[in-house]
Amino acid sequence: MDRTDLIRIGTCSWKYDSWEGLVYSRQEGRNLLAQYSRRYATVEVDQWFWSLFDKDVPVLPRADVVGEYADSVPPGFLFSIKVPNSITLTHHYSKGKGALLVPNPHFLSTGLMARFLQAIEPLGEHIGPLMFQFEYLSRQKMTSLHHFLELFEVFRQGLPEGFRYCVEIRNPNWLRSEYFDFLAAHGLGHVFLQGYYMPPIFGVYWQHREKLASPVIIRMHGGNRKDMEERTGNAWNRIVEPKDGELAELARMARDLRRRNVDILINVNNHYEGSAPRTIAKIEALLEG
Repeated sequence: MDRTDLIRIGTCSWKYDSWEGLVYSRQEGRNLLAQYSRRYATVEVDQWFWSLFDKDVPVLPRADVVGEYADSVPPGFLFSIKVPNSITLTHHYSKGKGALLVPNPHFLSTGLMARFLQAIEPLGEHIGPLMFQFEYLSRQKMTSLHHFLELFEVFRQGLPEGFRYCVEIRNPNWLRSEYFDFLAAHGLGHVFLQGYYMPPIFGVYWQHREKLASPVIIRMHGGNRKDMEERTGNAWNRIVEPKDGELAELARMARDLRRRNVDILINVNNHYEGSAPRTIAKIEALLEG
């Protein structure tokens, strides 16, 4: 494999009419994914994450949607897929401060994970890394990182082989050696999240780079979503908040990972600079340079 093939860059979702002229052509019909996949080699699937609502019955991917996605993309295209939050939520989302915590009976359920994998099976070779995204876990939800890793280890032992699994945690103080040692020992990838309240990914990377297993996913999300939506008017076709300094650091990080033969997926959100396709063009130019 050419080492340049170790880096795939795509967006977080693809369903944006305002990308017409950037990614899509009106003349080519409304299968946006088919058009998207001719330009990019990967995309993040977020929609199946939202699976646990008021009832305890998880919503899993519909067969017709999975089949449509499989038929829309060419050989070699990869979906990086968020595992349903019915598996990663310790408790139902709280209704407000002081609300009673209601445990999620499906938390780290290998049975539900098997049903999810069966649902997405028609994607076949297009199934890329599967991401376990955990929300910030207070001490009321999870007593410690050590406890979390103990529970995840039991769950991990029940996961089928043949897939690549990655973990995203949102407890900043958990990004330490104990966590990265665990991932390395079990061949689990780490998901770097740039944005929200998380520490900048670059300091975390250079501190723990030697312990990272392949693949590494880098999610460029940015800060205040509501503010960005107001500034763009939800038209995601222009840069409104350039982050050139961060992108230069991202390119340096990606080149270092590539030198060490670590597979990299960079998933860019519109909320990062205002237009994911335009941000990707900047990243590609930096990497080529």
